[in-house]
Amino acid sequence: MIFPAARNNLLEAVVATGKPVVLLVFSGRPLILPWAFQHVPSVLAVWFPGIQAGPALVRTLFGENIPSGKLSMTWPRSLGQIPLYYNALSTGRPATQDEARLPNGHDEKFVSRYIDEPNSPQFSFGFGLTYSTLRYGPVELNKPELRLDWLREGLNKSSSSSPAPLLATANVTNSGSLTVTETVQLYVRLQGTSVSEPVRALKGFQRVTLAAGETKRVVFTVPAEAFALWNDQNVFTVEPARATIWISGDSRSGTGAAIEIRNKAN
Repeated sequence: MIFPAARNNLLEAVVATGKPVVLLVFSGRPLILPWAFQHVPSVLAVWFPGIQAGPALVRTLFGENIPSGKLSMTWPRSLGQIPLYYNALSTGRPATQDEARLPNGHDEKFVSRYIDEPNSPQFSFGFGLTYSTLRYGPVELNKPELRLDWLREGLNKSSSSSPAPLLATANVTNSGSLTVTETVQLYVRLQGTSVSEPVRALKGFQRVTLAAGETKRVVFTVPAEAFALWNDQNVFTVEPARATIWISGDSRSGTGAAIEIRNKAN
C-alpha cells in the first residue's frame, strides 16, 4: 500500500519546518514510504494498537517504555518488490550486493537485480530498533562438524544415548545508556541438499534483557530438527550438507558460522 499523496505532502511540509519529527504509522500492513524513511529521523510502526494506544504511545515516545518489537514480515521498498519474504530460495542469478549499480568490470549477465533500486527490502524480517545500540559478536559452535547418524537419531528420538547437541553462542552487547530487551534470533541455511532450501530460515529466538553497557553470552541449543527437510522422496530427514548458522538481530545481519553435516566423522 502506498502512502496517500496528500498526507505525504503534509509530512514534507512538517519536516521542512526543521522541528524534530517522529512519524507514527497506523496500518495493518507495511506501507511504501521511501521519502519518509529517508528524511524523517524516527518512524514507529504502531499497527492497530486498540483503545489504549494513546497512553502506550505517549509512554513510549517519552522514554517510559522502551520499544522492543521486531517485524514479523519483510517491509518492501516498493510495490514492484512484492511478493517479498526473508526465507526465499537461492537462485541461479543471485544479487551480488544491495547496491542498485554493480561495480565496473562485474559481469552483469550472471546476476539478477533491479535497475532503479537495491534488491534488499526497506526493513528485513526480524528488524526492530530500540532506544539503544546493540552489537553482536561472532557465532561460535561447540563442534567442528555434525555426524549424519547422530542427527538422524536425534530427529527420530530413538536413542536415549544420543550425543550432546550442537550449541551456538554469541555475545550481545548493549552499548547504550538504557536497559533494553532484545529478541535474539537464530537462523540456519542448508546447501548441497536434494531440494533447495531457503537462504535463511528462522530456527529459534530468545528475549534477552541487557542493562546499559552489559554484555550477555546467548546460547542456543540447535536440535536435529533445525537441519531437517522434506527431501526429494518426500521423507522428513537430515541429509549431508553445508550448514551456516547465524545469531543476529534480524534476517539479514550478522556473520554466519559454517559447519559440515557428514556421513561419518573424519
